[in-house]
Amino acid sequence: MTSLPSSILQATSFHQVEAWQTDDLSSALETFKRSYNEIKSGAHGFKRSAQFGGHKQDWLAIPLRDFTALSPRRFFERHFVPVIVNDPIRPEGLFTGYYEPQAEGSLTPSPQYPVAIYRRPPELVGFDAETQKTSGLAYGQIKDGQPHAFATRQQIEQGALAGRGLELVWLKNWVDAFFIHIQGSGRITLNTGGTIRLAYAAKNGQPYTSIGGELLKRNVATPETMSMQVLRRWMDDNPSQARELMWCNSSFIFFRDIEVPGGDLGALGAQQVNLTPLRSLAVDRSIWMYGTPLWLNTMTPLETWGGPRPFQRLMIAQDTGTAIRGYVRGDVYWGWGEEAAHLAGHMKSQGRMTALLPQAVARRLQLSS
Repeated sequence: MTSLPSSILQATSFHQVEAWQTDDLSSALETFKRSYNEIKSGAHGFKRSAQFGGHKQDWLAIPLRDFTALSPRRFFERHFVPVIVNDPIRPEGLFTGYYEPQAEGSLTPSPQYPVAIYRRPPELVGFDAETQKTSGLAYGQIKDGQPHAFATRQQIEQGALAGRGLELVWLKNWVDAFFIHIQGSGRITLNTGGTIRLAYAAKNGQPYTSIGGELLKRNVATPETMSMQVLRRWMDDNPSQARELMWCNSSFIFFRDIEVPGGDLGALGAQQVNLTPLRSLAVDRSIWMYGTPLWLNTMTPLETWGGPRPFQRLMIAQDTGTAIRGYVRGDVYWGWGEEAAHLAGHMKSQGRMTALLPQAVARRLQLSS
């Protein structure tokens, strides 16, 4: 990890972070503690490098006692260095939202529940760096000793995996399934009672295509009006065309069912910790390490009930996404339910970001003495 031009990261002080004193940081500290405990026990994020990730010991240098010995604000001010983040590609920044979809389902297929959610097939593997370089594939399967692409969304939905017992649950329609794929998680209310929580397990490795972008090409909406709600409404109103539209995105997600104690914990993020609504952030995994506190200065969507308002709060990087790329780019986890879906679906806000880097990481980047 080397120092960067000051045009990317710029050291600042906490008293210069706009609205820093107004946020109640107690829930941010609880959210960060989940990340800290995961770094201590599993360190899932450190299996891959991140541009500003540092080393595991940089994060664990924070004494566990300080989680209770210090006030939340003092905790972050003592152990982190705030740095302004400037994105040379997208100077205005971009913050979107995501949520945990809810749907009705069944453990057995029927005419009412015909659409399968699949678990990961055993032959689907992630390729090492050398194989990725030679084949151009990050995920796929080995056939005759050679790497091959896995089945596309269309091939899978037309039966490529049928009859193998890989189905986790069956849903009422393709649109419900597609939005669970896009969000990477889901809460399924079973027709026999009870709930299944779905978490991301793997992807087929085929290229991701935004079907919202495809609708823009068809002049169904404009970049300003496009939202998950517009997309969902069009798909519901045009079921025959919707299948063809979904197949434009060859990427396909596989899931696993997870046990979540209580219903007040969010979906499982890529860091393998339960997400906290309005505190967990999906980020560009190549830049930020899971667990990084990130101060956002942006706005809620125009469609916020009562009108848009400042969104100035400390978030914790605990997730990632295919479309989340860039220094000042984040996806805010809004939680679950109708309001979360509404706000997440409409959020497309410009803004600024200040990263809080552990002292040791900041020193390596020559941002702190």
